[in-house]
Amino acid sequence: MSSETYEIIELSNGDVALRRAGHKGDPLVRIHFSDESLDFLREHKIAIARAMLEAGIEAVQEIGAMEPEPFEDEELEVTEHTIH
Repeated sequence: MSSETYEIIELSNGDVALRRAGHKGDPLVRIHFSDESLDFLREHKIAIARAMLEAGIEAVQEIGAMEPEPFEDEELEVTEHTIH
């Protein structure tokens, strides 16, 4: 991500979102918490969403800093994984 300013907002449906400051278009990221998780989080929903978004931004910055590996023309085996 660039050096633009971003803001964390709460949407009318209760989702938490990240968008460019001053932009009213679709957010870049939306986080939807289930009713069960909202019962657990209570008033900490925004703090948890902020931590999730900050971790995501850090991950993107780390990926951007990596040297791309040379692409080798080989078949890749695709597998599905459940991420917890």
